Amino acid sequence: METNEPDPRFTLANERTFLAWVRTSLALIAGGVALAHLGATRDPVWVRLLLAAVPTLAGALFCVLGFLHWRSCDRALREESPLPPPRFAAGLAGLVVVFSLVMTGVLVLDEW
Repeated sequence: METNEPDPRFTLANERTFLAWVRTSLALIAGGVALAHLGATRDPVWVRLLLAAVPTLAGALFCVLGFLHWRSCDRALREESPLPPPRFAAGLAGLVVVFSLVMTGVLVLDEW
């Protein structure tokens, strides 16, 4: 398929969106590291590590998904075809809600 050079404003907007996903991924990873270290004296260790691993792995996953989405949008812009829908934004929102509820439960049970 023939590719054209798209308007720079669109490619830069696509890049800014990708960088926002990278920023979100880094925040998730930092949150996982903080959970691992702030709860270092808590037992059992496997609970702390599990709670730290979830946002850390999610951060890595969403960074990869952000790149794949950026690449498919860039291709669509260059081929003047429809942009792909954002397939994983709802997944991130759901993960944040579920993880927030789990962490709230852990904090409440820890204080009980």
